[in-house]
This record gives sequence, structure tokens and C-alpha cells, in this order.
Amino acid sequence: MSGYVIEMLHITKEFPGIKANDDVTLQLKRGEVHALLGENGAGKSTLMSVLFGLYQPESGTIKKDGEIVRIKDPNDANALHIGMVHQHFKLVEVYSALDNIILGVEPNKLGFLQKKEARKKVVALSEKYGLSIDPDAKIEDISVGMQQRIEILKMLYRDNEILIFDEPTAVLTPQEIDELMEIMRNFTREGKSILFITHKLNEIMAVADRCTVLRKGKCVGTVEIKNTTKQELSRMMVGRDVEFQVHKEPSKPENVVLRVENLTVPSKVHKNNAVKNVSFEVRRGEIVCLAGIEGNGQTEFVYALTGLEKPSSGRIFLKEHDIAGAPIRKRSKLGMSHIPEDRHKYGLVLDYSLEENLVLQRYWEPAFQNHGFIRSGEVRRYAEKLIDQYDIRSGQGAVTIARSMSGGNQQKAIVAREIDKEPDLLVAVQPTRGLDVGAIEYIHKQLVHERDAGRAVLLVSLELDEVMNVSDRILVMYEGEIVGEFDPKATTVEELGLYMAGAKRMQPSEPTSEVTTNVR
Repeated sequence: MSGYVIEMLHITKEFPGIKANDDVTLQLKRGEVHALLGENGAGKSTLMSVLFGLYQPESGTIKKDGEIVRIKDPNDANALHIGMVHQHFKLVEVYSALDNIILGVEPNKLGFLQKKEARKKVVALSEKYGLSIDPDAKIEDISVGMQQRIEILKMLYRDNEILIFDEPTAVLTPQEIDELMEIMRNFTREGKSILFITHKLNEIMAVADRCTVLRKGKCVGTVEIKNTTKQELSRMMVGRDVEFQVHKEPSKPENVVLRVENLTVPSKVHKNNAVKNVSFEVRRGEIVCLAGIEGNGQTEFVYALTGLEKPSSGRIFLKEHDIAGAPIRKRSKLGMSHIPEDRHKYGLVLDYSLEENLVLQRYWEPAFQNHGFIRSGEVRRYAEKLIDQYDIRSGQGAVTIARSMSGGNQQKAIVAREIDKEPDLLVAVQPTRGLDVGAIEYIHKQLVHERDAGRAVLLVSLELDEVMNVSDRILVMYEGEIVGEFDPKATTVEELGLYMAGAKRMQPSEPTSEVTTNVR
């Protein structure tokens, strides 16, 4: 028997205008965590989709336990005990968590659905692996992080032995990431084998045994983690040295751009309010970060701020305009840009081309239309400018359908569109989700550039490194309230963690080093 549980030998996969995988070989040992690293669009997800039966390769062979196998679709993959948690979740929004987990493998007796047994198994799995969920919650009503847990449980429910995780930590909190790393270790102790696609070098160093690096569809090499460094991995991935530290001058805040007064937002999930009487300000020339563990009201706050949800009380001022009840377009015209948390739901029209998505919020401007007719030549020129400027990679350039692009390049397109509007206020929610180290470096520089250009930036992030490196002020949200305000130069990750977990709360009179607390 082969020493490898899975072998992907000389795999080539092409799409119109692009060779996504070019003669790639990947070998997975039993009981190991094998990381797959590469820039956005390097071909990582494509390679794993070939293994899961979503794509058929032009050439190459797949072996399981030394035997050649043909994987025509995901059912074949599941029959070989291969499961996959996709970067963009494959969930039915109007179904409950339980219905999504058992979909396709519903337990039945004489044609009657046996949901009680399924529920028991799901609850037992969620308790065993620390993936607590509400089995009856509808997908459309729960957070992205919770959806991810459901995807993992879906895979575990099918008793899979080879587990593919495609960017599994992109939407998780630091605590949840630590838990997932431990879950992965437990999986390998049970004899399961893991293929782990990620951009996060810290995670690879923490949990992986080996790492295969792809660049522009080709395999650069496979290395033992214990014999390498983050710097070496990043150099293999992007072909150059990457700055991990954000360099920026001290902020020079000017006049107030965003003022939030006593904002309260109801919750869709429970009876309590998701956001409770929140007040703060963001000025020109500063990056204010709203930090907190997912599920503590940040999402609902952003929805109310950007016009996706209505607050039950309170006021929001953009410059001097009260926008609490204003439609989304008006907010945009008044100078607000929004990089949303869920790029598929709120960021892109997936069946539109890249160029159409890049002018989504500006197509009515004279530059792009004449008496109601779109000036397609101008749209094309504008799109090509942004594609070049932000290094957005796609098979067919401006006419590429957004759905066919990699997640990271979809994110770059949204960032390009929102920043290029030169807004007064940039609301950036998880702006580096799913991006490689080179792209993260670029986005962070862009956020600092926007600040230095005199714009107000509200950053919402779960990445503590990002919070500490990029922001000028940190507001911690816990259970819908602002419980502390910090200067990142005068606090620690540990201190922030205590406030994020609700173990500490700042009193209104308490000093915050160089910053004035504004908790009401």
C-alpha cells in the first residue's frame, strides 16, 4: 500500500483564458495536516475542487490509498470519504441549520424522514468538537462564522476521513481559530487527514506538518514546516519579501465625519437588542477600529450604519446630515463607502461582469452614461484602470463574470470600487478576509493612505494583528455595547481580549491613555 492516502499527480485544469492548475502534484499522508498556500488566484481552490469532483481535470491522475480513482462529482468524493468545507458556503438560506447538515443524506425509515435521530447525531458532534449551533436557526438569520460551523458539521456528519478546509478561519474570531486548530489536531489524532487552504502563515506554522506552495497555477515546492519560516513561505508564495508590519505616521484627526448618537438596533435572532445605545465619533484623518468577538452586535451596527437595516432609535450623522433613515444610494452620494463582510450577499452581483460590478455605484454619473445609455467604452477603460491598479486577476479581464473569480480577487474588486470613490467615510468590514499576505499588505497601505488623505476610516475586524497594527483608536464592543476605548500603542492584545470576552468593562470616567473614553 502507498504511504499516501491521497495523491494528485500532474493535475492540469484550464478555464477560458487561464491555466488554473499547471502540472501540479500534491501528496497527502495519513494523519497529517497538509497546508496549501498561494496568492489569490494561484489555483488552490481549483485544485481542491478537482479532488472533490466539482471540476474534471484536463489531465492528471488521482489516487486513494495507492489505487487510481475517478471522482466525477461530490457524491463520488463522499463515497471515498472525502469532505470539503468551501470558502463560499454551499448552504440553502431558507433552510434550518439541521436541514442543511443532513441535506442529501437524510435518514429515513420506509420513506419517512427520521429527523430526531439526525438531530441527536448533530448535537453530539457539535458538543464533541465545540461547534455549538442552534439546529433550528435559519441560515439567512445567522452570522457568517456560525454558517461556517454548519459547513464543518455537514462534513463531520458524513463520517469523512479526508477533510478539505478552504480558508476555514477567514471569518472566525481569534478564540474560534484556536479552537479550530485544536479540532484539527484532534482529527489527525483520530487518523483523519486534512488539506488546509489558507493565507495565514501563523496558522500554517501552528498546525501544519507540511506545506505545498502554488504560484500562478504551478507548484513551487513542498516543505516541512519544522524546517521553514514565515518569511521563507511568503517569499515562495509571492516571489518577494513581504512587510508584515504596517508603517504609518501618527494620526492627525480633524473635524468629525461620522457621529453616532445613542443608536439601538433590534436583533433578528433573539428578543434583546443587538446594539444598545451606542455613541461614538470618527474624525477625518483617523482609523477607528470596532473590535469584538463575532456575534456581539458589530454586524447589526454596520447594517444600520450602511442602510441595510433600520435602527429602532438613535441618530447617525454623516458630516452634518442625519442619515439614520436614508436609503443606501443617498448615503453613498453623501460620501460613504462600504466594504461589506459578506462579499457575495452585499458586495457583488455574481452573474454580472467584473466591469459592471466596478461601476455598480457610479453608473448613473455623466462619466458612465449619456441620456440613460451606458457608455460602455468608458466603463471598460475605468474597469481596466482599477484592474491594473489593484492587481485584480481574472481569466478574461474586465468581461470576466464575477462568480468565476477567486474569492480573494472578488474582494480586491470590491476594495478597488469602494476606495476609488474617494469617500469621506470608508466603512471597511473584514477588508482582508480571504486575501494573501501580499494583498493584505497592499490593502493595509490603502487604508493608511485613505486616512492620510484626510478621510475617516471605520474598520471592523476580528483579526487582532490587524486591529493593533492599522487602527489609531480601538472601540471594543461586547453584547451590543461599547465597553472600552483604547490607544493601540498603549494597550496589549491580552488586555483587549479581556474586554472582548466581557471580563472587564471601562467606566465612563476611566482614562484610556491618550484617548478620551466615550461610553454612554
